[in-house]
Amino acid sequence: MIASASLKSGLLAAIPNLRAFAVSLAGDADRADDLVQETIVRAWAHMADFSEGTSLRAWLFTILRNVYFSEYRKRRREVPDSDGAIAGALAAAPSQSAHMDFLDFRSALARLPPDQREALILVGASGLSYEEAASVAGCATGTMKSRVNRARARLADLLSMTSPSDFSQEQWAIPGGRRLARTGSD
Repeated sequence: MIASASLKSGLLAAIPNLRAFAVSLAGDADRADDLVQETIVRAWAHMADFSEGTSLRAWLFTILRNVYFSEYRKRRREVPDSDGAIAGALAAAPSQSAHMDFLDFRSALARLPPDQREALILVGASGLSYEEAASVAGCATGTMKSRVNRARARLADLLSMTSPSDFSQEQWAIPGGRRLARTGSD
């Protein structure tokens, strides 16, 4: 529908009243101007929906009110972050490096002697105590402790890790939620 001349003039004549209403809602002249502009744009885009003979002003005020409350609901969910500190804190490290670290770990684990690899998996990954792991492997508890200790030292050497801080819990998470880390029964 093409807007008639009387509809266009009615639209322009309503702007001062729309602005006054917008200022009363928003409490800020700049924000009110944005609301009026959005109202006019939406009204113009939906001019075909307007029924001539009804109140143009009431239709425009309804649009303005709806625009204001839609934006209000949207802003309520937003958090002011002018310096970007909150957005920076939400950044996540890329998952690719964790995957590559895990592949390096699997490769290093495969290079361990079978008895050390078995001991490390039983105690570190499966969570068995040294006594339980020794029973499974058919060896003495002291032997199991020695194998686990040598396996950890060899893994650290193969992975070029020199201090305990090189072993973060997140870095060595095993798929399925388990972690390969020192157990409390060392």
